[in-house]
Amino acid sequence: MKNKNIRDLLGKPLIAYSILQAKESQLFDFVVVSSDSKEILETAKRYGADFFIDRPAELATDEAPKLPVIQHCVLKTEKTTGKIFSVIVDLDATSPLRSTDDIHGAVKLLEDRSVSNVITGTPAHRSPYFNLVELGEDGVVVLSKTPSKPVARRQDAPKCFDMNASIYVWKRNALFESDVLFKRTHCCMLCPGNGLLILISEMDFQIVEFFMKQRESIYEKYTV
Repeated sequence: MKNKNIRDLLGKPLIAYSILQAKESQLFDFVVVSSDSKEILETAKRYGADFFIDRPAELATDEAPKLPVIQHCVLKTEKTTGKIFSVIVDLDATSPLRSTDDIHGAVKLLEDRSVSNVITGTPAHRSPYFNLVELGEDGVVVLSKTPSKPVARRQDAPKCFDMNASIYVWKRNALFESDVLFKRTHCCMLCPGNGLLILISEMDFQIVEFFMKQRESIYEKYTV
């Protein structure tokens, strides 16, 4: 969806919600936005971001992986500020329904547990052990993951969770020591209900607008 991050959502561009959530949390030394779009960076400036990283072309393609983009953003900000950050948090612009409590909870989980990275997720409605299947090269459909013993009900399958890009928290060394997202020192924080709905399609926008209208928004006190 073109220009999704600056599309209007109940009177504010989508990216504004993540910036305002970061500011509201009072957790961060700096709120930084990385983009190859001047329009997005100008919008981020209007809504209070502290630094604006011009993302290089090789990191701005649809195929570019997430970690190099975050690493580039951190290194550029550290060079500008002269500071080395011990904890880095990524708030995806497509998750406006996250709360500041969610952000606080993810950071606290990193601090309280012996983990190097925290992600957010919700209990999955479907299971690779029961009702998620794959189509093999021979055209035969098989379960995505073979259980150790047959599973008669989804509730009896091992617990699975839907990962979401809403919040990532890294210790700095973990962010830079590997180019893979998942490690044994990974932890997932569960967020309730619709807090992790992400905006990908036109229908997603309509659903999120509905939920946002149903609750009092913290953003009403912010004006630009």
